[in-house]
Amino acid sequence: MCGIVGYVGEEPAAPILLKGLEKLEYRGYDSAGIAVRNEETGKIEIVKAKGRLKILSEKTDGGAAVPGTCGIGHTRWATHGEPSETNAHPHCTDDRSVVLVHNGIIENYQELKEKLQKSGYTFYSQTDTEIAVKLVDYYYKKTGSPLEALTRSMLRIRGSYAFGVMFHDYPGKLYAARKDSPLIIGKSKTGCLIASDVPAILDRTRNVYYIGNLEIAELSRDEIHFYNLDREEIEKEVVKIKWDAESAEKGGYEHFMLKEIHEQPRAVQDTVGAYVKEGRISFGESGLTDEVLKGLDRIYIVACGSAYHVGMVGKYVLEDLADIPVEVDLASEFRYRNPKLVPNSMVIIVSQSGETADSLAALRLTKERGIPVLGIVNVLGSSIARESDYIMYTYAGPEISVATTKAYSAQLIAVYLLAIQMAFVKGLIDEKRYGELLAELGRLPEKIQKTLDDKDRIQWFASKYANAKDIFFIGRGIDYAISLEGSLKMKEISYIHSEAYAAGELKHGTISLIEDGTLVVGVVTQKALFEKTISNMVEVKSRGAYLMGLTLYGNYNIEDTADFSVYVPKTEQYFTTSLAIIPLQLMGYYVSVAKGLDVDKPRNLAKSVTVE
Repeated sequence: MCGIVGYVGEEPAAPILLKGLEKLEYRGYDSAGIAVRNEETGKIEIVKAKGRLKILSEKTDGGAAVPGTCGIGHTRWATHGEPSETNAHPHCTDDRSVVLVHNGIIENYQELKEKLQKSGYTFYSQTDTEIAVKLVDYYYKKTGSPLEALTRSMLRIRGSYAFGVMFHDYPGKLYAARKDSPLIIGKSKTGCLIASDVPAILDRTRNVYYIGNLEIAELSRDEIHFYNLDREEIEKEVVKIKWDAESAEKGGYEHFMLKEIHEQPRAVQDTVGAYVKEGRISFGESGLTDEVLKGLDRIYIVACGSAYHVGMVGKYVLEDLADIPVEVDLASEFRYRNPKLVPNSMVIIVSQSGETADSLAALRLTKERGIPVLGIVNVLGSSIARESDYIMYTYAGPEISVATTKAYSAQLIAVYLLAIQMAFVKGLIDEKRYGELLAELGRLPEKIQKTLDDKDRIQWFASKYANAKDIFFIGRGIDYAISLEGSLKMKEISYIHSEAYAAGELKHGTISLIEDGTLVVGVVTQKALFEKTISNMVEVKSRGAYLMGLTLYGNYNIEDTADFSVYVPKTEQYFTTSLAIIPLQLMGYYVSVAKGLDVDKPRNLAKSVTVE
């Protein structure tokens, strides 16, 4: 991993590759490189650099020093081998007859390396990608056919990959192949492109093709051909991307994260509007009918990271409102624990990218067991979207910052809608209550905006705790789920050690972590649990904690306990996450800014975790 761009056409390739890679910087990376065929010499020139893309751009004079109209580029996030210029992509054979970029992990690389060494191949890097390019070369020398070399290599490789490949003997052509790692093909007015994510090519085309698992694409200036493993040509339908190019730009904000925090009213409004028509919920083309919902006896929600925290909220809301048992699993655990899935159940996979490796594996395991899958994703045509039995798209638009904000908020809306509709079709709420819940959903964007308008107080408070070593978040029920996400936001971008605890568990060991001055954030939005959580806040305060209280307008007695209080507008108890998470997102953001950190590209992290 992490970013792939390729171009073949009539324009200089290098500037296009560099600009495309710049659009993928949000994915996280430690080195970068490009390979371009020089039409005058016939040679494929490769330039690589450790560190930021700016260094590569300077080495190539913005691409001008690497002439040619056919090339591939890559930003690398190290999996095999340390970050270095040698380990950076593209990788090539010794004679540069085959050049390749790769996202993913090759699991049997050691076995393949030993095979190739017996055939006389030597290796210069520590990467699994070098094994891949030399395996392709091995079969190319046997067959003389790029397609056959790729298909035979794909049959030998275990793991995940998205390949962009150039063959010296085939000028003016690019090849792409994939398994379990995202890759798209685009066609513009001047040529054809490959990319690992839409923003890389959004300024050049909105017409893309999605390559399926174990498929290959052959690109030239004017044509794109797709093939299966039997090298039979297959047809693909073009998909129109509705995002505009400006939605992937900062738009005057200092960071993408701040921009995306402020885009949450729109993301929520658009996601509600996609499914609520004339006062009724309609899942439309998702295939999710009232009969399907009514027939369910159990739900499993499987996800990673922030999407898992959406699942935690979903458990509380679905169980209370729709009276259905819900289990929530981390995808990385679900796929290996031999889950016991009962009949008349459904697994919900939540993923922003729709390409999360563990979530995709969990989906496939579920389908092998004969249980239907609902995918909640933000990316049209992604692997989880294509392979799910039912699909709910969220309408957050492109999310660039590594730390999710607006995609998380849009996923919450999808879960709320499911719970409301399920409760209604099961007869647990009447028409009046149904209308009240939908009306309050419609008011959430305005209330989120009101919370955002109060950001200056959060910024002031965050500056006081920029040097904190430990921050703890506590809450009960839905407030515990909010705490989990608030803690994750803090740790992933500020690098401050942060943990979230169910408030009732403090006495079972964790309260020993509290020292004088330790910041503890108490989340208290649930009326029935208010007094219980306040008691827990008093407990930590008596041990020396400095308390920040987060609650609803009107609960001003929290100031008797908290040292600093933050208020959000009142809403339905089920929807409080959508409002309470805003101050916590802002808190993490402003602490990171105060520390002078790279908010959008935190260390060691990638936006889409497409490898295990």
